Amino acid sequence: MPPEDIRRLRLCTRYRRKLVQMRTGQKERCEKLLEDAHLKLSSVISDIHGVSGRDMLEAIAAGERNPKVLADKARTRMRPKIRKLEEALDCSFFTAGHAFVLHRMLRSIDQLTAEIAEMDEKIAVMCEPYERQVSQLDGIPGFGVTASQDLIAEIGIDMSAFPAPGHLCSWARQAPGVRESAGKRKGKNATGRGNPYIGGTLGETAVGAARTQTFPGAKCRRMSKHMPKKKAQGALMRTQLVIAHHLLSDPDARYEDLGTDYYERRAGTRRRARGHIRSLEQLGCKVTVEFPDPETDTATGELTGRAG
Repeated sequence: MPPEDIRRLRLCTRYRRKLVQMRTGQKERCEKLLEDAHLKLSSVISDIHGVSGRDMLEAIAAGERNPKVLADKARTRMRPKIRKLEEALDCSFFTAGHAFVLHRMLRSIDQLTAEIAEMDEKIAVMCEPYERQVSQLDGIPGFGVTASQDLIAEIGIDMSAFPAPGHLCSWARQAPGVRESAGKRKGKNATGRGNPYIGGTLGETAVGAARTQTFPGAKCRRMSKHMPKKKAQGALMRTQLVIAHHLLSDPDARYEDLGTDYYERRAGTRRRARGHIRSLEQLGCKVTVEFPDPETDTATGELTGRAG
């Protein structure tokens, strides 16, 4: 059971996450409304609620139906796409009913955005005693201030409750080895799926870290070669939780990345060569490899070969 101040922080961070989910739901409904009216704006703009997209939506809700006028509201990088925007903003099937609902959706999104901003300010004040811990977690690839605040609110800052990182991972249901058969979970991990708020936070950070040129990103890409991508991201979630445990356990600890070539530096020359050979053979190549002399230093020896 965490102390009272952590519980109060948890109450706010969980409500903020719900507000963000509600706003995301409204944005998705807005896109569905445009699809119903045959407005293919999302096929041209990746984020229809960005600056350019929002100006267009506001104009449509206000009654503007000229595609050229609407497309001319594009800014900066969207300017080269004006011709495509004109085609996507054909309002022939956009009715007054669509405009009425769209206006209400935009107002709801603005209201939720304002509430989220208020919650951010409140949570920032409540996290002032934990600035050091937030700064430590913020150094983990994929993490940010918001994710750090959410994780601290869920697991606290006192890691004495978890003697080892494995205890924390098991408590958070981020431990591997879950067996499932016929839709039923078997084994010791069969009693629930863990804290959904921790899972949501780590899921977001794992997706972000997988895109970076860091050790966690390299690890996820390496595992994705021989397992489903989501399963690799799940393993990365556990790795991030282990790192968080070590950082929160030591006030002086700071995250230091191992580098994208960590596994290559650990593996020997012959082991790496065997892996490359297997990869080439899977592509249908016939490989002939000549290793350096065994007495030659493997760090300086050359590896030669040919593939046909």
